[in-house]
Amino acid sequence: MHSKRIVVKVGTNVMTNMNNRIVGPILKNLVRQIAYLYERDIITILVSSGSAIAGKEVLGGCSAEDKSTRRQIYSSVGQPRMMRHYYSMFHDFGMRCGQVLATKRDFAPGKYRENMINCYEGLLDEGIIPIANEDDAVSLSMSMFTDNDELASLVAELVNADMLLMLTDIDGLYTGHPEAEESKLLHHVRVHDNVEQYVQASEKGEGEGRGGMKSKLKIAKDTASKNIPTYIANGKNENIILDILEGKEVGTKFTI
Repeated sequence: MHSKRIVVKVGTNVMTNMNNRIVGPILKNLVRQIAYLYERDIITILVSSGSAIAGKEVLGGCSAEDKSTRRQIYSSVGQPRMMRHYYSMFHDFGMRCGQVLATKRDFAPGKYRENMINCYEGLLDEGIIPIANEDDAVSLSMSMFTDNDELASLVAELVNADMLLMLTDIDGLYTGHPEAEESKLLHHVRVHDNVEQYVQASEKGEGEGRGGMKSKLKIAKDTASKNIPTYIANGKNENIILDILEGKEVGTKFTI
């Protein structure tokens, strides 16, 4: 049993380049940090986006006219590709990983939730890194998460995590646009602080992921209110996970 559990959510914009291609070295760097923590008695649950992008890499295109159907096809084809990446990378560090796909229904009180708990606890007891993602191939309408930020928050609560890290492609929540000279990075936000006014100004623009800063702020506050410290930070920074765990002033930290 590891003494500490953290949930790390990696967004699509972290793992892709300007051409919307999966960047292997970025994934490898994240796995390296997770392996480092594992050796120091901290186990990570990884919530990973990227299946739809990976599916597009394989298929190139899709003839389905319906947008939801295209997403299902791309995700169904891309999910094994993502797991092949992760399996190989974790294997290089002498570690094992397992896939956990879910829909929103699986977190509702009752047998589905109990089954999820059993799955995660079983993997963690065996020292296996769970890699979670929305089951995009079957999740539609009411069974869909808002985005993987919501999934990460639900997983953090489910496994009684000590911390949630939401990794994106900006350094955190700013008081304005991240590239504006007068903008300041907010390093610490409490759940009752009125910072919603900064959200629209801090958005960089639409990427391939579903979740923007507005969603991240809501999820971060909701998770922190459950006494799970939550960070929004830049996943492309080389040692971002380790820097946060070492208490360095990086990203935006949310607490009660």
